[in-house]
Amino acid sequence: MDFFETIMVPFNWLVSAIMVVFHDLLGSAGMPAAGGWTWTLSIIGLVLIIRAALIPVFLRQVTAQRRMRLLQPDLKTLQAKYQGRTDPLSRQAMAQEQMALYKKHGTNSLSACLPMLIQVPFFFALFQVLSGIPAAAGQGQAIGAMSHEQALQFNASSIFGAPLSASVLHGGAGDPAAVAVLTVLMILAMTASQFITQRRIMARNVPDESPDNPFARQQNVILYILPLVFAVGGVLFPIGVLIYWTTTNLWTMAQQFTIK
Repeated sequence: MDFFETIMVPFNWLVSAIMVVFHDLLGSAGMPAAGGWTWTLSIIGLVLIIRAALIPVFLRQVTAQRRMRLLQPDLKTLQAKYQGRTDPLSRQAMAQEQMALYKKHGTNSLSACLPMLIQVPFFFALFQVLSGIPAAAGQGQAIGAMSHEQALQFNASSIFGAPLSASVLHGGAGDPAAVAVLTVLMILAMTASQFITQRRIMARNVPDESPDNPFARQQNVILYILPLVFAVGGVLFPIGVLIYWTTTNLWTMAQQFTIK
């Protein structure tokens, strides 16, 4: 087991355990154990738990973004001070003064990315668990906190004819057309919700008069690069992972419209 896999073991177990808890609760309410919607709702429940736990982090992010907006005039003055000075000493001095500004205002240029970065290990954990379910089901093994029986149930589950463990490149036993159509629809939903959310963040926190500051450049990268990531990643990830990703983006969009 390599270093990355060792680090991911507790995340894999936690992600699968949360899904199993929701699956058992839904099963006790009368939903079929191997039903696609039972496992879909379990994945959505996983999103709700993780994002609810991240609400304090999101509120700190909003505060940090507001502070970034307040320091934009100082950043603009700093950029004007060193404009045209490209020697190493000037660049170093500018970087030091810029860091001092961030420290003074209690923020930094990466503040907008914090909730996203915290979610990364959970996303990879879900990807590893769902990608490993077909092998675990076929080899009579458990995976994470999911028993072999539950792995078999998940492996047999589907929505709209698309298995939750299938992807466009690995269709499994399901209908390849159903997998492709559902993947495209979720990519569109992810892209649209991400774009709307990011535009709202920029409208709030990036002044029109300072489009060239580091924070503005960072936000522009997020605005245009993430949809490309969704498009490329969509064909690689299982349907279950896309459900998680889509639900997360919709949560983020709703959260941005709710919090003032």
